[in-house]
Amino acid sequence: MKHLDVIVIGGGHAGAEAAAAAARLGARTALVTLRADAIGVMSCNPAIGGLGKGHLVREIDALDGVMGRAADAAGIQFRLLNRRKGPAVQGPRAQADRKLYRLEMQRLLAAEENLTVVEGEVVDLRMEGQAVTGVVLQDGSEISARSVILTAGTFLNGIIHIGDQRQQGGRMGDHPSVPLAQKLAALDLPRGRLKTGTPPRLSGRSIDWASLEMQPGDDVPVLFSFLNRAPIARQISCGITHTNEATHDIVRANLGRSAMYGGHIEGVGPRYCPSIEDKVVRFADKTSHQVFLEPEGLDDDTVYPNGISTSLPAEVQESYVRSIAGLQNVVILQPGYAIEYDYFDPRSLRPTLELKSIEGLFFAGQINGTTGYEEAAAQGLVAGLNAAARALGRDPIHFSRSDSYIGVMLDDLLTRGVSEPYRMFTSRAEFRLALRADNADQRLTPKGIALGCVREDRRIAFAAKLDLMEQAHAALQARQLSSRDLAGTGITVRQDGARRSGFDLLSFGEEARETVESLFPDFAALPAEIREQVAIDALYAQYLHRQEQDARLLQREEETRLPTDFDYPAMPGLSKELALKLARLRPDTLAQAARIEGMTPAALTLLLAHVRKARRNAASA
Repeated sequence: MKHLDVIVIGGGHAGAEAAAAAARLGARTALVTLRADAIGVMSCNPAIGGLGKGHLVREIDALDGVMGRAADAAGIQFRLLNRRKGPAVQGPRAQADRKLYRLEMQRLLAAEENLTVVEGEVVDLRMEGQAVTGVVLQDGSEISARSVILTAGTFLNGIIHIGDQRQQGGRMGDHPSVPLAQKLAALDLPRGRLKTGTPPRLSGRSIDWASLEMQPGDDVPVLFSFLNRAPIARQISCGITHTNEATHDIVRANLGRSAMYGGHIEGVGPRYCPSIEDKVVRFADKTSHQVFLEPEGLDDDTVYPNGISTSLPAEVQESYVRSIAGLQNVVILQPGYAIEYDYFDPRSLRPTLELKSIEGLFFAGQINGTTGYEEAAAQGLVAGLNAAARALGRDPIHFSRSDSYIGVMLDDLLTRGVSEPYRMFTSRAEFRLALRADNADQRLTPKGIALGCVREDRRIAFAAKLDLMEQAHAALQARQLSSRDLAGTGITVRQDGARRSGFDLLSFGEEARETVESLFPDFAALPAEIREQVAIDALYAQYLHRQEQDARLLQREEETRLPTDFDYPAMPGLSKELALKLARLRPDTLAQAARIEGMTPAALTLLLAHVRKARRNAASA
């Protein structure tokens, strides 16, 4: 029997990131997957990032994760979404070549010294009491480990729906994981069913590209990894078309034949990524919906029509797709489908993503009720680091709402659970002015260095960046200018007698940049990316004081941990409803308790008082 520190089950985005993180921290790790050549497969859309999602990828990269580097290597079109808005809500996104992404992910994992890939199907968990000690493979072989991470994606009891036809599958062409799903069901964990969908895949040769609007990437691409500066792959444009009233009429006439609207699916789908059926029903007043035609690779004829996912019968899909401009003669290479799968209530997890009821077993990805590659990878990172920390006898690794979007997602999942597939948005973060994609390395790379999960090349590059930023700040503080000094420069300031540094003046926005650089030549001599970063920091500095106060308050609350054995129903002063919610959810911290629906300041004060009393009693015992 093989003996390891960490076993990761599943080679999707969560599994790849978990395995890389555990190995990077020094744990002897095995990634168990059905097919080694399918590691890193993009099961749905061929893209990484977006609003909120791009923040997660940047944070993964700041901790030396692999998703950002794979996306940069495979990116065939880069766009910064919300470019006209402030940096806090801008999201980097890359259209990716599916093959290049998969191969780059496999290359990155192969380079991990402590990681071994094992081909096989996990059919059972080895248990000792309420602790996991390893896994059992279909061929009867066993692998023992101190920690096991399950990243099953859509494979647990996966069912594929196309109209009234259904078949078992984890994704099109792959078998589902049924034995493991049955084992998990026997553990009596709270679970449910969710669904997601995908559009038909089209032949690019059959599309009338000449009649369509084309969307190129950005002239100056914004990449994901802080270590990269320019795209590697050839860049392409995507096509844009629209559904129309004829499209909607066809969908409307066949709603009863849709797997979802025909009553064949019990799982709930993602509200923010609706199918074409959902769009026609929920937005009945709209006469058209935008469709992005995204090539799946530089040497692949397949096109992904982003915006028309469906579970209608194949012949209906052909009919409504051919009603769309530019697609009149299109050939469908693979019909769209809905997939329904098991998930487990994330409120059963600790902030490390370890199950509260089973020691050593971690869940990451869609098994926790999330949707999207980025959300899965971020959870994989957290589970991988913590599974390795547990196996190596180190302290748990925590993320908070005030330091990262990763922390926002974890807190949302663990305290609120999910009623539909969870997707990250910038609006979910109370501290989004501080949690920007541009400063993810400043926020998290020092944490990664302290943990030991950041390699030397990134540590050196980050130290060099900090040195240049210190030079920039010193240059901007070299002179303090009065309103008289600024007269005629184009920068208008209040006649209040105050003197302002170059950093203060950068807070006036883009229109002040050129003037500041002319007034502070040592700053102007620094690299453009350093000047840009300092300018963004200056722009937000004036808004962050109150937000920092709120973050410090939240941090103090987060540091107040609640005992796992609290008898909430017996606690005097709590309402019965709150006591039952607390007993069921078992929040780890006072901050988590604060976000439980119905929680009051008085109840939080009562909880804090009981925590302090318990500590005093323990100290005097």
